[in-house]
Amino acid sequence: MMIAGIILAAGSASRMGQPKQLLDWHGRPLVRVAAEEALVSSLDHVLVVLGSARDEVATALAGLPLRLIENVDYAAGQSTSLRAGIAALEQDVAAAMILLGDQPFVTAAIIDRLVDAWRTSGAAIVAPSFRGQRGNPVLFSRAVFPELLAVTGDRGARDVLRADPARIELVPFDDARPLVDIDTPEEYQRLRELNHEDTNRTKS
Repeated sequence: MMIAGIILAAGSASRMGQPKQLLDWHGRPLVRVAAEEALVSSLDHVLVVLGSARDEVATALAGLPLRLIENVDYAAGQSTSLRAGIAALEQDVAAAMILLGDQPFVTAAIIDRLVDAWRTSGAAIVAPSFRGQRGNPVLFSRAVFPELLAVTGDRGARDVLRADPARIELVPFDDARPLVDIDTPEEYQRLRELNHEDTNRTKS
């Protein structure tokens, strides 16, 4: 059963004041960090949805074996990128994992745990959780694709997730990495420093 990864990297990031996808994360753009982790995971193939700063984001992903999807309607909200990604999937894709281009702490290991949980449970939706709070990325079975194609506005898949919580298989994690994303310059600086400290601690 083929599982695709769809990285949403089309937003204009109004709160950040510049495209989050291109922020430096210790020598790599954030979107490339997300893409490289997805590519070394057990996902069968990876798509990236582009919109704002399309050319620059495409350049940041140069040389990676993934498929770029352009969302010309990105300004209408995250749902347009979600729909563009789902609509671009091949018919043999049994499930899709929706990843965000601003979550540098989501590793291939996190992705693989969610994939394994889906293959074991057969749940309609699989999501990570930390202390009872649901996070990202989220994996959706093909049966849910029609609902994803019907979403509107800037809410992404939030309403789909809320529609029937009983069909969601939650995978607990012992840290908050699946919940962390970057929305403001202050968050970016804090998380970048935190990651630098963790890296130095690991090396020592």
